[in-house]
Amino acid sequence: MKRIKKKYYLMAIGGCVLAIVFVFYHFIMTTFSSRDTTQYIYIDRDDTVDSVYAKLDTIASKHAMTGFRTLARYKDYAKNIRTGRYAIDTQKSTLNIFRQLRNGQQEPIMLAVPEVRTTDRMATVLGKRLMIDSTDIASAMHDPALQEQLGVDSTSLPCLFVPNTYEVFWNISARDLLLRMQKEREAFWNKERQQKAKAINLTPNEVCTLASIIDEETANNGEKPMIAGMYLNRLKKGMLLQADPTVKFALGDFTLRRILNKHLTVDSPYNTYKYAGLPPGPIRVPSVKAIDAVLNPVQHNYLYMCAKEDFSGTHNFATTLQEHMQNARRYQQALNQRGIK
Repeated sequence: MKRIKKKYYLMAIGGCVLAIVFVFYHFIMTTFSSRDTTQYIYIDRDDTVDSVYAKLDTIASKHAMTGFRTLARYKDYAKNIRTGRYAIDTQKSTLNIFRQLRNGQQEPIMLAVPEVRTTDRMATVLGKRLMIDSTDIASAMHDPALQEQLGVDSTSLPCLFVPNTYEVFWNISARDLLLRMQKEREAFWNKERQQKAKAINLTPNEVCTLASIIDEETANNGEKPMIAGMYLNRLKKGMLLQADPTVKFALGDFTLRRILNKHLTVDSPYNTYKYAGLPPGPIRVPSVKAIDAVLNPVQHNYLYMCAKEDFSGTHNFATTLQEHMQNARRYQQALNQRGIK
């Protein structure tokens, strides 16, 4: 009788073990995702364990979600929610997904830093791609103490950004984002670029300033080295740059399609019709193409340029004022014919 009882006892234990193993593999070790492709979830500072469940519910199979909830309760996940962007791979088990979220093993994003006219616009664009709000980014940008650490001020702030695509974590802080931009800027301004800047008697910030003007003058990358050569010729001769985009910047109106004499009187250090040399800083975040155009200008004797009358976005160049005035008259006539005021 004792042997029979022992036999049934061992069978019961074995059955329990098998049940536990079945439950473990069915709910915990099973493939978590019910989708055919990798999905991504974003967990921010406002998320609770219930909102995380809600995000995962749209991806996970029912039994996998049951397993995740069990692990979350056992490991007290509600008190250790980690922000970030997480990849829910199609092959990973429930246990692997849970560990991934609990340990903060997030997937980076590819963040495009654009060519924009203002740093506030930069904050808005970046804020749409990151967990941090645009106001947090703007506030960090204009923090004097952080600006000093970054080696910029209010006028040179656009120089901090080198338009490109960077791999960052979605939950990066505003401060760390700007420090990353500083690191990328230092890498961009390598020895070769610094030597080229020195050869034309400009600092990296001054190169960025001139590049920003060139970007506003044309979207034609092929013409940018020509324009760079023209402005560098004017700088060498001590001539006023007389760049229309700087007047628009001084007036705070980039929508102006025609610069009139009344616009040229605006009293601003950015008005290059009134003040010699480069403006105090960039009038936008310059493109890499424009920066490299300044560093690799076309060598020529042109001192003047005027937009072509065919409105192609390119320019007529001239070595003398007389030739330039002829080009300007053709352009003014084209403006009049189109009724552009």
